[in-house]
Amino acid sequence: MSRLQLDNINVSFGDSHIVRNVTLELQQGEIGCLLGPSGCGKTTLLRSIAGFQTLQQGAIHIDDSLVASAHLNVAPELRGVGMVFQDFALFPHLNVADNISFGMRKATSRERKARVEELLNRIGLPGYQHRFPHELSGGQQQRIALARALAPRPRLLLLDEPFSSLDAELRERLAVEVRELLKNEDITALLVTHDQQEAFAMADKAGVMYQGELLQWDTPYQLYHQPKHQLVADFIGHGVLLQGVVNHDASLTSPLGQLSHPSLLTIEAGTQVSFLVRPDDIVPDATSRLRATIKARGFRGAHNLYTVELPGGIKLLTLSPSHEQFQVGANIGLRPELDHLVIFAANLCELPGFYDQAPTVQPLPSVLPKAQTA
Repeated sequence: MSRLQLDNINVSFGDSHIVRNVTLELQQGEIGCLLGPSGCGKTTLLRSIAGFQTLQQGAIHIDDSLVASAHLNVAPELRGVGMVFQDFALFPHLNVADNISFGMRKATSRERKARVEELLNRIGLPGYQHRFPHELSGGQQQRIALARALAPRPRLLLLDEPFSSLDAELRERLAVEVRELLKNEDITALLVTHDQQEAFAMADKAGVMYQGELLQWDTPYQLYHQPKHQLVADFIGHGVLLQGVVNHDASLTSPLGQLSHPSLLTIEAGTQVSFLVRPDDIVPDATSRLRATIKARGFRGAHNLYTVELPGGIKLLTLSPSHEQFQVGANIGLRPELDHLVIFAANLCELPGFYDQAPTVQPLPSVLPKAQTA
């Protein structure tokens, strides 16, 4: 049984179409995440599920019960949906226990007390019942806000950028902790964020939205390694799209040399395509004839992220262990190591098939083929 099902959702404000034809599904206990740039419709979609925004088209089902359509909008308090807001929204005049138990109006005082103690133990804050929000750190306030949303045992939990006001290290740690808590409670949840690492740390399913459309709804792994749309490839990770031309012999003439794979035979020779290159697809190699100049270096702890420029002016990203440090301006060799080839046509549609096997990298010619950036 699906816990949450959206069928062809459309939401408009006047003549502005905010959400367009969105369809997705979450099973019991699954955690989903909506990614995308600001203004893409993520929060509006979340508000529609919660019951704060009406639909112009489509339907929303929770536990196979219709809660919203163009002609129906079940009140938010009757949907069994909990929500965690970006600003925590704790009541400053109530202590922790009263904040957490606020939504448990039908429970007895003994039941409320037991549930508060249970959740405080689960979120790692036992004994905090009598503290007030101003006595808590940002991370502690977020945990209390989450406990308050979970206290009534909602059928579905919605989280709207819940960690955005916290520092990066705390965000990542909390994302892991919140996932574990939701799994222990067997709660189905849908998260909205613009932080990819946060999404990858929490989600079983994730989707990228752009201008109100859900471009792809899949596992985080599939979004990263097998994007079905150029905009997904561009948004997820630090990928660069390069251009190449398909040859008759199942090879691709590209700025990285000749890349070969049998599946290229399914594409007409002479077709100009874009293919995805991520930082981990390019390895520094002093023996390679593919040369590039380092334009920038970013320290990432265990790795450095380098921006490199090929002789034709094309820029790529590559990772290297931070103990093997190259200086900006240095000329280094690069070796392509694409685990699979992800190729797009010029019209932003996926070409037939993803290429999960590693493509064969043919020896590079003395003079690299000249190509333009995608």
